[in-house]
Amino acid sequence: MNITDIIQRRRAVYPNQYENAEIEDSFIKLLLKNANTAPTHKLTQPWFFKVYKGDSKDSLAIEMANYYEQFSNGSNLVEIKKKKIIEKCKLSNCIIAVFMKKDSLNRVPEWEEIAATAMAVQNMWLTCTANNVGCYWSTPKYTSLMNNFFKLKEGEKSLGFFYLGKFNHSEIKPKQRISIDEKVEWNN
Repeated sequence: MNITDIIQRRRAVYPNQYENAEIEDSFIKLLLKNANTAPTHKLTQPWFFKVYKGDSKDSLAIEMANYYEQFSNGSNLVEIKKKKIIEKCKLSNCIIAVFMKKDSLNRVPEWEEIAATAMAVQNMWLTCTANNVGCYWSTPKYTSLMNNFFKLKEGEKSLGFFYLGKFNHSEIKPKQRISIDEKVEWNN
């Protein structure tokens, strides 16, 4: 695939679509290396990640379900949602927790740090697409309660979870979008 194909085939691919196959640690290292090349104002490089596979992924799933329950304020759908969280984790070969650390010198506004981290995630997404790995980025609100679990420090923030599993992207067709001509004004 060339870069245009990769960009146009990039999709949220959910765990119930993943193949039951191992993602090698060498690929995850490449994925994170590519994430690390994202543009960042003042080279603050605000992103950092925690990788969960195997038993640590199972432990993360239980913690996520428990934090969801705390966040849900007694909703009658709690048990169903907790089961879905655990199942989503089980179907994923790997989960990468995504974090942002605000520049300690306050050289750039927080939104730029979040945008830079999102660009790092986009690099991960494109790398997955090019290598037949399905993925999607989930940003549940309950992660705001998980700071102690993640051992986050002052100025650090969870920006969600990046789920991964093997998936063949060759059958994906580009989605119809509103024409770019309707979104651009040329000023010559």
